[in-house]
Amino acid sequence: MAKDSDPFEITPLIVLQAYAAGIFPMAESRDATTMHWVDPRTRGVLPLDGLHVSRSLRKRIRRAELQIQVDRDFRGVIGACAARDETWINDEIRQLFMDLHQLGAAHSIEVRDGAGTLVGGLYGLVLGGAFFGESMFSDRPDASKIALVWLVARLRRGGFQLLDTQFVTDHLLSLGAREVSRADYHRQLERALAVQSDWSALPEDASVEEVLQLSTQTS
Repeated sequence: MAKDSDPFEITPLIVLQAYAAGIFPMAESRDATTMHWVDPRTRGVLPLDGLHVSRSLRKRIRRAELQIQVDRDFRGVIGACAARDETWINDEIRQLFMDLHQLGAAHSIEVRDGAGTLVGGLYGLVLGGAFFGESMFSDRPDASKIALVWLVARLRRGGFQLLDTQFVTDHLLSLGAREVSRADYHRQLERALAVQSDWSALPEDASVEEVLQLSTQTS
């Protein structure tokens, strides 16, 4: 006999509706059995024409020591992002995003070394012309920064309007992120949700120079 569904069960559809309303889920720790919804008073965003790519990062990218892939190993990326002493990604959030990835709503960018080992990456959610960045990790110098460069290039080529970083850190601030008020964020979100974007517009084999040009050009 089929089991009645839990009326309070959080489903991928509920998660999508929450993001469209400007809120997102977090857990207190990896082992937490519950999660809560967050609508911060200030929000982190990274303007798509404001990414800061240092000279040293450009050099590292041009040395082609690392390989970039898209949506090849979402499980590996979210697992690496959760494998920290302190994390807000518990089992429920992890499974929800795995389900969202299967639905084509959640995406990852992976960075691999010459041996094919996953050494960095990021993942997030797409709705309309908004990309909600969830988390990133780096096991090699600048690997998460390189993933972000490829992300911005992909978003710009695909017609996205908003890159939501949720909060800001010194790391993100150094790359061009900034804080905006809740009201300002909701205005940006409303405009972005009305846009039809294309996550796959940038070919995975796009050249390094094309990626750098796309990710750093200003309006």
